[in-house]
Amino acid sequence: MKALVYKGPGLKAVEDRPIPEVKEPNDAIVKISKTTICGTDLHILKGDVPTCSPGRTLGHEGTGTVEKIGAGVTAFRPGDRVLISCISACGRCEYCRRGMYSHCTTGGWILGNEIDGTQAEFVRIPHADTSLYRIPEGADEEALVMLSDILPTGFECGVLNGKVAPGSTVAIVGAGPIGLAALLTAQFYSPAEIIMIDPDNNRLEVTKRFGATATINAAGVAAAETVMKMTGGRGVDTAIEAVGVPASFLTCEDIVAPGGTIANIGVHGVKVDLHLERLWSQNISITTRLVDTVTTPMLLKTVQAHKIDPAKLITHRFKFDKILDAYDTFSRAAETRALKVVIEA
Repeated sequence: MKALVYKGPGLKAVEDRPIPEVKEPNDAIVKISKTTICGTDLHILKGDVPTCSPGRTLGHEGTGTVEKIGAGVTAFRPGDRVLISCISACGRCEYCRRGMYSHCTTGGWILGNEIDGTQAEFVRIPHADTSLYRIPEGADEEALVMLSDILPTGFECGVLNGKVAPGSTVAIVGAGPIGLAALLTAQFYSPAEIIMIDPDNNRLEVTKRFGATATINAAGVAAAETVMKMTGGRGVDTAIEAVGVPASFLTCEDIVAPGGTIANIGVHGVKVDLHLERLWSQNISITTRLVDTVTTPMLLKTVQAHKIDPAKLITHRFKFDKILDAYDTFSRAAETRALKVVIEA
């Protein structure tokens, strides 16, 4: 089969790889129909994720059809169309019983990181019964690819950790796919204001269509000062960091109101300064999280009920034999205006 393989920092290639086989009784082999590229894949290519070794097939998002199952799989059968969770969870260990599936002792974020991932024609899914979701009849499969990672990540790590509440003021620093996922799902809780901050005017225009109440171009103005003026000097109740660079985290520190929450989503490859000398007395909560995908069943129902449309995040589509072009497009998002790219078998 063909697979997109990480070759070391800055290097990747499409290679012929053996089709994976069932190794454990709870494994399923899934034939990929659609996958996508995550910002985390770009972080891996930069060398920011030391757990991912050269030679790894990348990708942790996708949909497909069950090809084979191990003897211990009871919830799925060959031929079932499934959504693949970016998090593999046994459902039995201490962390899983606490709902922290991302820290499963035999799973977690392993796809495209510690084991071969979904940017291939086939993928092995450990703990299949608790790491796959059946695709409902008539569902928009492209939209559901967004439920593998991006939508639950924005919702859990940004909105839930950020304690977004009715009437609150929210600022999301970063209008890329993760920031937009947080924007879409923050509206479940009817905040009074959602301020989007980004240096890309095209992305800011997109956020207006997605429900932002105000936008700030971080390249053209002092974003923190603008937010403070907009909020009467108070700041925001929730500041969501959706980029993963020191400057965006600093902006969150500068705009959070007393009693507010900084919810970090971004993957940080370098250290970030924490200014406790001015935050220590402000009753600030700072949260971090790797998505647990505990909300995926709820989000699946929400998408099926047409309460939210994650397909709006998709801007480009490629066939698998053009996956290198897809990476080039996604990595130059400011030029190509890419949000999410879908790669089809």
